[in-house]
Amino acid sequence: MVRGLMEPISLRLSEDDPAAFAAQLGGSFARYGFAVVADHGVGEDVISAAFDNAKAFFALPDDVKRKYAIEGGAGQRGYTPFGVETAKNAHAPDLKEFWHVGRNVPASHPLAQTLPANITVEEIQTFAPATDALFEALDDLGLKLLRAIARYLELPRDFFEDKVRMGNSILRLLHYPPVIGHATGLRSEAHEDINVITLLLGAEEAVLQLLDRDGNWIEVNPPTGCVVVNVGDMLQRLTNHLLPSTTHRVVNPHPSRAAYSRYAMPFFQNFTPDYLIETLPGCMTSARPNRYPTPITAGDYLRQRLAEIKLL
Repeated sequence: MVRGLMEPISLRLSEDDPAAFAAQLGGSFARYGFAVVADHGVGEDVISAAFDNAKAFFALPDDVKRKYAIEGGAGQRGYTPFGVETAKNAHAPDLKEFWHVGRNVPASHPLAQTLPANITVEEIQTFAPATDALFEALDDLGLKLLRAIARYLELPRDFFEDKVRMGNSILRLLHYPPVIGHATGLRSEAHEDINVITLLLGAEEAVLQLLDRDGNWIEVNPPTGCVVVNVGDMLQRLTNHLLPSTTHRVVNPHPSRAAYSRYAMPFFQNFTPDYLIETLPGCMTSARPNRYPTPITAGDYLRQRLAEIKLL
């Protein structure tokens, strides 16, 4: 096991020296597929309110939670019970339950027929306002980071703007229950994320690990108040692996922490479903030939991957 090697990158640098921030963020992504961002600007009150409401929901009786599991919804909105999501090629399901919040789309918007509506938790009146606020804050933060990635890739600053602004992004409220006795499987087996980038809150407890390109598992244990950001498979595909989507996992806690729940909130920033993921010309060279000569829409790619992890 290797201790975390990534130094936090302050988002304030993006205002003082955008080129330096882009170089640091892009360099961390190119090396690890991950970065740790400090001074991200998402209010602690917004984060705390979302965590408090998540804990309140997961404390509800199991039969109450299960009424919010949407049959045929592929887990894209509402509740996914414990022991359902299974990492690709894993033999046991992950030891977690979660709730998904998506984008609130006006009924008149063309995407209203494509993006499912959010689910209202009748038992907790503050749930929707708190989670919607965090969704919007992380959506804005993600776009700031993608502007830096565009600069790193020598693309126009607003390259990702119209591709993610109304994207099929998801805020996941995660609950890892206590691990009692000898557990079969991990809280989250080794996997890669499907989307463009992921922004994670709640990684302070040293159980998130990434697989370094040298074959070492590295603990990701950021300072309090930071957000962990990683490249997803869609961005990896778009950049022809110039920015890699790194395998990562959430291991089971040390026995001294096994009786405690863990909560985390990853935000999966996504393209609009009709965006055609086609390898960027600037990411292809004779030494780096195109790995993906056949493009695919973000919507079709998402459906393929959801089937692989047993949500669809």
